[in-house]
Amino acid sequence: MEHANPALETGQNPKSEPLDIGALQRLADAKGVSKTYWDYAGHEQQVSVRTIQAALRAMGYPADTNALLYDSLRRLEEEPWLRVLPACTVMRQDYDYELKVHLVNGRKVWVEIHFEKGGYQVLQQAENWTAPREIDGVTYGEASFTIPANLPLGWHTLAAHVEGSLEVVTAPCAVTPARAPFPELRQGRGWGAMSQFYATLGKGSWGIGDAVDIATQARWVASAGADFLLVNPVHCPQLLPPLENSPYLPSSRKYWNPIYIRPDAIEEVHLLDDEGKARLAALKAKAQASVCVPSEEQMQKLPEADPTFYDKPLLDRNTVWDAKIQALELIYAVGRSDARAQAYADFKAREGEELQKFALWCALVERSGFPLPAPYHEIDAPEVLALTEDLAPRIEFYSWLQWIIFTQLQTADEESKLAGMRIGIMHDLAVGIHPSGADPWANPEDFAMSMQVGAPPDMYNQLGQNWSQPPWLPSKLEESAYQPLRDVIKAAAQMGGALRIDHVMGLLRLWWIPVGAAASEGTYVSYNHDAMVGVLLLEAHRHGVALIGEDLGTVPSWARDYLADRGILGTGVFWFEFDDACHLRAPEHYRVGQLAAANTHDMPPAAGFWQDEDLAIKEELHLLDQPVPVAREQARQLRLLARKALVEHAGLDPQYLYEEEGQAAKGLEGTEIQALNEALYRYVAKTNASLVVVSMADAAGQRSTQNQPGTWVQYPNWRVPLRDETETLVHLETLQLSPAANSLFAQVERQMHGE
Repeated sequence: MEHANPALETGQNPKSEPLDIGALQRLADAKGVSKTYWDYAGHEQQVSVRTIQAALRAMGYPADTNALLYDSLRRLEEEPWLRVLPACTVMRQDYDYELKVHLVNGRKVWVEIHFEKGGYQVLQQAENWTAPREIDGVTYGEASFTIPANLPLGWHTLAAHVEGSLEVVTAPCAVTPARAPFPELRQGRGWGAMSQFYATLGKGSWGIGDAVDIATQARWVASAGADFLLVNPVHCPQLLPPLENSPYLPSSRKYWNPIYIRPDAIEEVHLLDDEGKARLAALKAKAQASVCVPSEEQMQKLPEADPTFYDKPLLDRNTVWDAKIQALELIYAVGRSDARAQAYADFKAREGEELQKFALWCALVERSGFPLPAPYHEIDAPEVLALTEDLAPRIEFYSWLQWIIFTQLQTADEESKLAGMRIGIMHDLAVGIHPSGADPWANPEDFAMSMQVGAPPDMYNQLGQNWSQPPWLPSKLEESAYQPLRDVIKAAAQMGGALRIDHVMGLLRLWWIPVGAAASEGTYVSYNHDAMVGVLLLEAHRHGVALIGEDLGTVPSWARDYLADRGILGTGVFWFEFDDACHLRAPEHYRVGQLAAANTHDMPPAAGFWQDEDLAIKEELHLLDQPVPVAREQARQLRLLARKALVEHAGLDPQYLYEEEGQAAKGLEGTEIQALNEALYRYVAKTNASLVVVSMADAAGQRSTQNQPGTWVQYPNWRVPLRDETETLVHLETLQLSPAANSLFAQVERQMHGE
């Protein structure tokens, strides 16, 4: 970035003394703010002082002048000494842990650990020769205690008894597993399907895939031998049109999207009278009719949309939600049996205050719009308090919606396991939330609202990425005993047997971008990864879920080793796995501890790759950063490498080794696509990976990309329903009978587990 005044590059005020860069570096190091980073080309890049200052300011340690900088350093150094116990201690069960205690010098102290399930143990003091420190005329000393290994897992309480004081100082202490749990699978390996389930419509769906469709898909693939069904995030967006289409930009990661409710699967439907049932049928018909080619009027509201990609039926969440919420209000009004009322009361009691906050936010958004206008920005604002009683009926309704979607999603997981799956539903955890969403509104102190999360420039996006999501504040996580992290893990883990963590590097470090700056002007901010991963593992242990991390892109070499050591599987995608620039990694050289896939939701399905679908989109939308002939030749060379690998390792007939000139652009025969796809998945299934996943889009033979990064409405991201090889909408019941889909599943099952 260029600056008119070179003094601004260093953060220096041109009318004052130069900033003490050495002191700034010490402060940045102490708070985990990177001063440099290594880019995707292996070059070290310098972070601007402005960005470092913005990150430190967001953390509450301003460094804009030397006076502020020195004061921040002083506070940072003194804070541990002024606290008897650390705000929160997180330790591995298999290691001893050194606990440091601070108190007025000369006083004696003893420390106990009180266990979550009862009982306690006195900790042994260890040697500590740290010199005392004087703060504001008071001298403080440091003592060390050993928390021994092999204590029970759980959230325990440390209790420090200080001589001469009646007060007992307490703080939370988590004893966490060494490794994540992993299910018992046949020969130690398993496979499953990957579904953007909102796009996979059953004939009984209301214009969008729902919880009942998840169960149907799970039973089907389980019958083919699958152990899991990976689904897109079910987090809740704002529930006021226009609805957010991306499941990766929710308003809350603690609660679930009620658009995925199947209204006529709710038990109370039988209580409707004839008029109510007729009304329900009419609303369902309206929702089902919404899956269609957008009208001219709808297209006029999207002036940037490219008609090339809007000429086939698309999902319309706004119409679906309008029909569903009316249906849900109809069902809600009929009441429920005593047993069901008790089950609902139990759910509300378990969720407690957080559910009430979320339901209040939903009711406020419904009343006042999204984002919430200024008077309602803060949960404890007088204007919010004044409306709470008036909104009580809607708060109760939105709480009920959460109970219904929770029970339907939980039922889907139960049915998957009854059908024979050893893992069940694998849920997906998005990396962050909408800056105006429910989570930052209810608990703004948890977030650095002046920063946004993204990614630095890389080979796939040379400008970097800004996901517009505020990051958690590392210090606030510790002070809250990592409650925000525990909440979002629990929300997903209690409804399935495994959890995929999108951008798992977010547990270790995140790319922070000052609001208003370019994505390339960010820096990495580190989190206490031992604590973050430990808390994740403890919650996974409590709910019995396996963990898979999406570790694609720019990842430090140590990070993959660390996550593997903790039992968190990585992710391998066929098209990204290279031994060198000219050779795809052989199946036997894949990492064991990973989930292997042919593609992701941000890539075209396999049929799209074989036919240059991704280049066609980028060319049409002017997203290519090189001449079209060059891009097409590079893509052709990649496909050639892939075909060679499939011939060598996956039994692809050599007749498919080469493509004719222009063949990808003009299309391939269905039989050739099927042969290529089956060989592709035999290859993936032949790898060392612990888990293998088959895309439901590949099972259908779909070409269309679900999400095209770098676009908004130009391409209908997250709105493409499941289509077959002719790009015609295909219902789940039809797909279940597809010889091609069932053959693909059978190929994977045979490759992994024999005949």
